[in-house]
Amino acid sequence: MALKGRDLLAIRDLTREEIEEVLAASRRMLPYARGQKVGAQLDGRVLTLAFFEPSTRTRLSFETAMARLGGRSVTIADSSSTSLRKGESLYDTIRVISQYGDAIVLRHPNEGAARLAARASDRPIINAGDGAGEHPTQTLIDLAAIREAYGKLTGLTVTLLGDLKYGRTVHSLARALALFGATLVLSSPPSLRLPAPVREDLDRAGIRIEEVPNVPEAVRRADVLYVTRIQRERFGDDAEYAQVAGSYRVDPPLLEGVGPKMIVLHPLPRTGEISPEVDASPHAAYFRQAFLGVPVRMALLNLILAGRSS
Repeated sequence: MALKGRDLLAIRDLTREEIEEVLAASRRMLPYARGQKVGAQLDGRVLTLAFFEPSTRTRLSFETAMARLGGRSVTIADSSSTSLRKGESLYDTIRVISQYGDAIVLRHPNEGAARLAARASDRPIINAGDGAGEHPTQTLIDLAAIREAYGKLTGLTVTLLGDLKYGRTVHSLARALALFGATLVLSSPPSLRLPAPVREDLDRAGIRIEEVPNVPEAVRRADVLYVTRIQRERFGDDAEYAQVAGSYRVDPPLLEGVGPKMIVLHPLPRTGEISPEVDASPHAAYFRQAFLGVPVRMALLNLILAGRSS
């Protein structure tokens, strides 16, 4: 398989065909992810999780994915317990821990950390989020949720709502959707617009982009509403954060009049931008999206570590 032994640092590392291969493999992983079948595809393999930034879903779903496939994982969940606290460089840390397992999943607060790690490691590096950069495995999950709802990824209008500047999941998803010819509707506070490098990639891809500051209008246009939280941890200035906090909220009245198949996605965690009352709506798909993290990451690990799609 083409993905065996490869890094995954950005969604641009994958072709459309490779994305479709991962999504097809993830569907075959569903019985294992649900515990209906017992997998041994990665028996004897060890995955190192190096998380230098907080995580719930990403870290636990990778650990679960590895366990469901018969492998094992070792985890750094607190950078203060590592030699980084003694002044060791990230390069040296990765150089060392790459000798202990078969692949490294890295989350780091600094954009570009995954590429640095790839230079240091002789094992595959999977980027689990690098600051405001990218989060390619989350994008694969997002695409899996969209395909599950619509049976396709082409010909859809996707509204990206919220923090489009610092939201690394949005950066990756927008680039991936460009491969499938989606129409993107962007709705964000003026200070949190999509960064220029991402826009330039989308322009080169010829994707149709519309900016719709009016949130109700942007929502009505959507086949898929992708909501992100305003990420307080990315702001250097509390006053700047206070200006945009609470500037949008998805609640049941906002969803009145949307298409019957429209789905609401969110990479989670949410911090008030989606009302809990939306959870009971047939449009709410974000908890199913979170579950899909397990079969999608199972498929990806199986392809990278063993070169198998089932």
